[in-house]
Amino acid sequence: MEYSHSDAELIHQPIGYWSWAAHKAVVTRARAALAEIGTTQPQWWVLAQVARADGAGTRDEVSRILRGYLDTGPEAMTEEIDSTIAHGWVTEAPDGLLSLTEEGRAFYGKAAAVQAELQAERHAGISDEEYLITLKTLQRFIHNTGGSAWHH
Repeated sequence: MEYSHSDAELIHQPIGYWSWAAHKAVVTRARAALAEIGTTQPQWWVLAQVARADGAGTRDEVSRILRGYLDTGPEAMTEEIDSTIAHGWVTEAPDGLLSLTEEGRAFYGKAAAVQAELQAERHAGISDEEYLITLKTLQRFIHNTGGSAWHH
């Protein structure tokens, strides 16, 4: 890979631009790959939350966890939860708990495989140490500017 600037020049490049460009590239690629199998990124988030929690919780609990992802918001997450139910991937019990259907488990496996491929693609040529430093550096930028990430 050829970098855009020399090391001496990169030191003076704006983090705002490069973090935005990285965000745009990663999210665009992920959304396109998920669209190829017939889902959206927010629907994937719902499936992953429900699948990983063995009956994740109620619609409100899942929405509360996910609403901070990429500024999605509660209204959009309600629509995405509804969509996973309409697709037959998730059911909502009378007590409000969400769970995967058999079809949902199968589709979750397919989508998880796509996500694993995307992660491998993104991490090509990047060591775990470099990745860790990158995330810590980005979190420091967030902290230094008074921002917050979804997990704060």
